[in-house]
Amino acid sequence: MKFGGHVMASILAAACGRSVLAFVPSSSRLVAKQLNSATVKSVSDARFHSVATISNASTRLFSAVAEKGAAAAAEEEEEDLPTNESDIDLLKLRHTSAHVMAMAVQQTFPEAQTTIGPWIDNGFYYDFYFPETTDEETGEVVPSRKLSDQDLKKVKKAMDKIISKNYPITREEVSREEAKRRIEEIGEPFKLEILDSIKTEPITIYGIGEEWWDLCAGPHVDSTGQLPKKAIALQSVAGAYWRGDEKREMLQRIYATAWKDPKQLKAYKKRMEEAKKRDHRVLGKKLDLFSIQEDAGGGLVFWHPKGSTVRRKIEDFWKEEHIEKGYDIVYTPHIANLDLWKTSGHFDFYAEGMFDQMDVENEVYQIKPMNCPFHCLMYKDSIRSYRDLPFRWGELGTVYRYERSGTLHGLMRVRGFTQDDAHIFCLPEQLQSEIVDVLELTKTILTRFGFNKYELMVSTRPEKSVGSDQIWDDATAALVGALDELGWEYGTDEGGGAFYGPKIDLKIKDAIGRTWQCSTVQCDFNLPERFDLEYVSAEGTKERPIMVHRAIFGSLERFFGILIENCAGELPFWLTPTQMKLLPVTDSVQDYCKEVAAKANKMGLRVEVDRGNERLAKQIRNAEQGRIPVMAVVGVKEMEQGTLAVRSRKEGDLGSFDVDDLLAELKRCDDVAEEMTKMGEVPKKEEEEN
Repeated sequence: MKFGGHVMASILAAACGRSVLAFVPSSSRLVAKQLNSATVKSVSDARFHSVATISNASTRLFSAVAEKGAAAAAEEEEEDLPTNESDIDLLKLRHTSAHVMAMAVQQTFPEAQTTIGPWIDNGFYYDFYFPETTDEETGEVVPSRKLSDQDLKKVKKAMDKIISKNYPITREEVSREEAKRRIEEIGEPFKLEILDSIKTEPITIYGIGEEWWDLCAGPHVDSTGQLPKKAIALQSVAGAYWRGDEKREMLQRIYATAWKDPKQLKAYKKRMEEAKKRDHRVLGKKLDLFSIQEDAGGGLVFWHPKGSTVRRKIEDFWKEEHIEKGYDIVYTPHIANLDLWKTSGHFDFYAEGMFDQMDVENEVYQIKPMNCPFHCLMYKDSIRSYRDLPFRWGELGTVYRYERSGTLHGLMRVRGFTQDDAHIFCLPEQLQSEIVDVLELTKTILTRFGFNKYELMVSTRPEKSVGSDQIWDDATAALVGALDELGWEYGTDEGGGAFYGPKIDLKIKDAIGRTWQCSTVQCDFNLPERFDLEYVSAEGTKERPIMVHRAIFGSLERFFGILIENCAGELPFWLTPTQMKLLPVTDSVQDYCKEVAAKANKMGLRVEVDRGNERLAKQIRNAEQGRIPVMAVVGVKEMEQGTLAVRSRKEGDLGSFDVDDLLAELKRCDDVAEEMTKMGEVPKKEEEEN
């Protein structure tokens, strides 16, 4: 029998599991004003929200699915949690909570020495050193304390008492000598090191009444009584070396979360429970996508066949879109002479993030941590005219960076990864239009993967920078002008740019409300100068081109991890490693199944045949556990009629379909990833009589 749009919508709804919504800018959110210039920059948090798009030609089932997706999006918005950037009161609450926790720890365990306690994305942490002590009665040495869950309960109880006493939070300015005297008086050696690292004066001290104080630049709430006891939770204890140096003392870090009210804390806990289910490390192993083989070394990713299939689809789509937008795809070496990295400045400013050098025939080579110096050499390989510009060069370039073993985390932080790197060399007057094109390409690519909510931030000139005032002003104006031209809202991070140029950073928001830094667009005045890059102007003079660094995914590995967690392993139909699995009921239909699979695979679809040595119910269960979106039960009847009995992972049994018609529709939807933008809506076909 023939099939209509309503059936295909069911099939592809299984592949996606949710609607992908339109990209539109939202109204501006709360602007966080600068309260303390020493630590908090003025930041406006501007986001994009999404609106479900339902075509007039949609079938009834499609409309129902889209409406359900819209309702889910609305529910998600209701649970949207504030951030430190969007809510300065939340930031102050977390900062003060860190101080209160440190005071509570020292009240509960007097031997504890304090180090640092910053706010972080979802709360705060504080690092403590517990030295060995001596038992006053026996004289025996007592090993350093190892904090337990029970200890955290004691600390939280002490925190609640401090909050209840409503101590005022005081701020005091003292000289460096006075600060040193006070630190020595209370025996806090780590604070002396912190004091030495503070280059500005006067030194500011924040106190909790007359009971406790700390070196701090603020900001804080006015009193401990303003902290919501029931919206603060201590989470875990982890080890951390002082200053990140394995040769220094091992500290104990207490992580905690803090929110403005218990409802927000509850929503956060719910998010964390969902995040645990979506952990890409667990799903990657369960779905046989990738592994980290410790025998080969930490932070090095092995892409298994199924994961490689997904990666290839991502790479192919990335290349096709870039070529369509006028980019040339390039390839560069994995190592280069150390002199290149000295010229670029990486050896001087980034040595800690680079692996050790290697000797090659009495020359020193360096495995690459970046791709950009190679592109600079390619630009310099010929004389360039203003008529040649812009050059747009894209590269999926694998780089290697040294990360401490304690910081490695699945695909999110690795030692070898592939950047979706691109560099644009253009004239100053071309800069704004090039940035507009980059942003539109970014939207096109991210939306294809289901990411349609973003936060944009323009970061301006920092205190230490290279380049003239005029070139900084012009480049910043081009970034802002591009965003304004597109009508996209953004925040401003004053002084947050790189030393070599201003930038736009884009964070994507996932299905459970977390934000991830991915895309960036950066102007660079440094490398063109270091590599003496030039073009011949219309007047015959030699001028410097503007160089733009840009990445959309950031890295394929990290983006893959984000994607897996965003869809909880339910990859969209066009990306899933196996799009349809044929389930033979009897051995007599195996050859028919293999013929169908061969035809589908020749069309570019990814179809497999189950071995058929299990009962049908087990075959279906195995396919569903493997996140295969479409299954087809095949018996003698289907073989004789040239059909397939289709089953959706989400919708269940959908009926029998002509093989050629089914494969044609699956192929069309695979080619255009239609389910990612319209939930599988297809033109309705005429039903044929059986």
